[in-house]
Amino acid sequence: MTAAVANANGGPSKLTSYLADETRFAHIDKVLDRRGPWTDERFVGGKETKDFLRTQSKILVIGAGGLGCEILQNLALSGFNNIHVIDMDTIDISNLNRQFLFREADVGKSKALCAAEFVMKRVPGVKVTAYHGKIQDHPQSFYAQFNIVVAGLDSISARRWINATLVQMAQEDEENLKPLIDGGFKGQARVILPTVTSCYECSIDMLTPPTAFPICTIANTPRLPEHCIEWASVLEWPKVFKDKKLDTDDPDHIEWLYRQASARAAQFKIEGVTWALTQGVVKNIIPAIASTNAIIAASCCNEALKIATACAPFLNNYMMYVGNDSVYTYTFEHEKRPECPVCGGESLTADVGRDWTLERFIDSLIARQDLQISRPSLSTSRGALYWPSPPDVHEATKPNLEKLLVDLLIEDDGITVLDPALPVSLSITVNFL
Repeated sequence: MTAAVANANGGPSKLTSYLADETRFAHIDKVLDRRGPWTDERFVGGKETKDFLRTQSKILVIGAGGLGCEILQNLALSGFNNIHVIDMDTIDISNLNRQFLFREADVGKSKALCAAEFVMKRVPGVKVTAYHGKIQDHPQSFYAQFNIVVAGLDSISARRWINATLVQMAQEDEENLKPLIDGGFKGQARVILPTVTSCYECSIDMLTPPTAFPICTIANTPRLPEHCIEWASVLEWPKVFKDKKLDTDDPDHIEWLYRQASARAAQFKIEGVTWALTQGVVKNIIPAIASTNAIIAASCCNEALKIATACAPFLNNYMMYVGNDSVYTYTFEHEKRPECPVCGGESLTADVGRDWTLERFIDSLIARQDLQISRPSLSTSRGALYWPSPPDVHEATKPNLEKLLVDLLIEDDGITVLDPALPVSLSITVNFL
């Protein structure tokens, strides 16, 4: 393949010859030309299947980082010719050890744009359309144009958002069901068929809770660079920007936190505060390993090829790769959760003591592994119970925190919960014990 591409870059005539040479896909054609023992019953094979893969299908890759670079390469070499990629980040020098589509000259540039340019140069004939920005900036109509969505994200909130968006699209119109293939740099790959299989939110309780530092430590006796970063984000930001919510995806916000944390670290003679660490702490990013990225990306692209061509049954529906001690994978079917706020139809039930205050009830919600929330706003059909913001509503509802929950609710009162981490509103039925 390397020699063929090198020759293809030699001029227009060689490029035309290269694009006309169908033997470049000989390795893929072996599974697309004929049936096999495990071939899906939907499989047609031959020219029709290959034409769909190479001229009709349109696939979206979310994220152009460690996973995204591997995914883009694999898709292009597998025969996907119309690839779109979206990422809001720019290239940092620390990315170069594992995000191999970038070079030192690319530092500071858009990941999506540089990745697209590299892949198109490396694999002639492939069209990669890049978008530099947030996935939340695009309407549902944008996502409706794709046949498959592959997520290679390092952000839990972004995963929750795209999952909820695709589920909502499928709920409103069955024709808009878009398979979501989610890759995790920690070692998991899964196939989500919105409204059919379990969604990302169904498995939110499998996530490791973010590390929490005691407020007294970060406020008075910081010892680690992470303490300084937490001080800047948890204590200083609300003090300086009272009415402005911290956006962990905004580089300007991260830059402000980095400068504040650096000054704090210098004051206490603490080393190690960097821009990348600041971003990692506030977004709960865990550093990725290049080999794990390659394995998970390969799994994701394998599933994309199977879904696009029906050449084999796709994953049902969760694969875990464990490479700490050995090379080991485990596949299982993650079941739908009936009370899932995104794809489930049932209200969540919370068992509550009659002596519980509203504050204790909120603490119990924050502690729930299956919710992963931090600053919930609670309301009933009659109005707000407690909102942490805006300031005027916070002040008006703050006295409710000390009141008994049983006194704040009337019979059959349901509670609606909103939180920055929740992609949708959550309905809770309270069961007093």
